[in-house]
Amino acid sequence: MSDTLETQESSDDQAQTRRRVSVGDRAPDFALPNAAGETVRLSDFQGKRDVVLYFYPKDNTPGCTAEACSFRDNYDAISGLDAEVLGISSDSQASHEGFAAQYRLPFPLLSDEGGAVRKRYGVPATLGLLPGRVTYVIDKQGVIRHIFNSQLNIERHIAEALAGLRALSGDDERRK
Repeated sequence: MSDTLETQESSDDQAQTRRRVSVGDRAPDFALPNAAGETVRLSDFQGKRDVVLYFYPKDNTPGCTAEACSFRDNYDAISGLDAEVLGISSDSQASHEGFAAQYRLPFPLLSDEGGAVRKRYGVPATLGLLPGRVTYVIDKQGVIRHIFNSQLNIERHIAEALAGLRALSGDDERRK
């Protein structure tokens, strides 16, 4: 009996890791260490701020550096829309610490060593090899409201995030 249950749980876990989250889904919660080793949970922001969550392949690569610096350069605009930026890759805390310091990143980089959170979100690999680059806009209730997936169109991740946040801001105004 327990063998059947374990097989079923394992099968469910595999199905969950293959499924991609979609607009309208509740964003999977997570608890990951930041560069200082402090645990950051997505649920920490629920009811307080919208979140721009971006998955990127690797610290200190040209595309990922450009993306992180674009989020840095637009951080005031994002914060002005009552949102926080969280970057996730499988790099170590030490790698994130050096990367964030070198480029003066004002937002947390979270270490998803092993890629469990990446799998829960269903972030696709590029060419089956490279970790994908996907940006999610998550509202204060923890619901995914916008997704942008592009490995190469790096600048558009920031434009898409800002557009998604502005749409949320307009929704908030209409509800008042």
